[in-house]
Amino acid sequence: MTLSPPGTGPLPLSPPEARTHPTTGPLPFRHPAGHALAPLGHAAPADDPADASPYAFPDGGTWRTEIPSVEGPEVLSAVLKEAGRLGVPVHRVSQGSGVWMLTDTEITDMLDACAAHGTELCLFTGPRGTWDVGGATGPRARGQEAVAGCVEDALRATGLGVRCLLVADEGVLWLLHRLRAAGTLPAGTTFKVSALIGPVNPAAYEIYERLGADSLNVPSDLTLDQLTQIRRVSRAPMDFYVEAPDDLGGYVRMYDVAQLVRRGAPLYLKFGLSRSPALYPYGAQLRAAALDSARERVRRGRLVLDLLARLGGDGRMSPPGSRLPGELRRFPVPDEVDQ
Repeated sequence: MTLSPPGTGPLPLSPPEARTHPTTGPLPFRHPAGHALAPLGHAAPADDPADASPYAFPDGGTWRTEIPSVEGPEVLSAVLKEAGRLGVPVHRVSQGSGVWMLTDTEITDMLDACAAHGTELCLFTGPRGTWDVGGATGPRARGQEAVAGCVEDALRATGLGVRCLLVADEGVLWLLHRLRAAGTLPAGTTFKVSALIGPVNPAAYEIYERLGADSLNVPSDLTLDQLTQIRRVSRAPMDFYVEAPDDLGGYVRMYDVAQLVRRGAPLYLKFGLSRSPALYPYGAQLRAAALDSARERVRRGRLVLDLLARLGGDGRMSPPGSRLPGELRRFPVPDEVDQ
C-alpha cells in the first residue's frame, strides 16, 4: 500500500540540516567516530537516502521527547524541576499505573503543572489483565468488565481535561476512537499504544493507526531497517524507548539516536531506565524509588540529547508545547459506513 501524497499529512522531511558548533563551524549529520575510523579503513557504509523517513510532525519537527513512569504530582514536580536544571525539553510525560490510581485532585494538579510547562500529560486507561484475575491474558482488557473500566477511565480523565490516553488493548482503542468520532470524547484527544502491546511489523503498525492510534510504542529491539519498513506503510508517530526498562528488555540504543530519528520520524524519544525498580501500580511505599528514577530518567534524556547534538541530528525538534500527530488514516467508524 502506498502513502498519501505529501501535503495530506505531516510535513515531508527535508535533507538533514547542518548545525553550527561554536568553534568548528557547521556540523552535518555524521556516524559515531566516522572521521577517526575512515582513515583506518573502517568507515561506516554511506546512508541510503531511501532509508530516511519522508515524514515529520505537522509543526515540521522530526522528534519530540517523553519521560515515562511519572506516577503522580510529586514525581511530576521532580521531573519538571530536573528538566529545568538540566535544560531537557519535555514534550510529554506518561503515567503507567492508570487513571484509576489517581484522585481527581491529583489529576488536576498534574494537568496544571504540565500546562505551566508546555508539557502534555498522558494517563493509562483501565484495568489490565496482568493486574486482574486473568494474568495469562497479558496487559489486554479481559472481558467486558475490563473494557468498560477502560472506557470509564477515559471518560473521567477527559472530563477533567486530560487529552492523551495510553491504551493496551486493540478493542479498547477502537471503541475509544469511535467515541472520539462521535463526540463523546473530545475531538483533540489522542491515543497512544502501549509498549506492552507494541507492533513489531509494518502490517500490525498500520492496523493500529487505522484503529485510531495517534502514536505507537514499538519494541526497542527493532532494527533500523525494520523502522524503515514501518515508515513505508504508515506516517503515524512512533514512540521509542532509547533506553528500555527491564520488563521491556532493558535495551540501550543511545548511539543509534540520530539514526532512530532519521529512520523513524516523526518520533518520540522516550527516556526509560534499565536496572530500576518496578513502579506499577504506584503507591507511597515506592515513593523514594519513583523520585530517584524520575530524576535519573531526565538525566538520561540529557545524555541522549547531547549525543544527538554531537551527531548533528538535533536540528528538527518540535517546538515546545507541540502535541498533535497530524492527519492519519482510519478505518471508517460504523456511523460513517454507507448503508
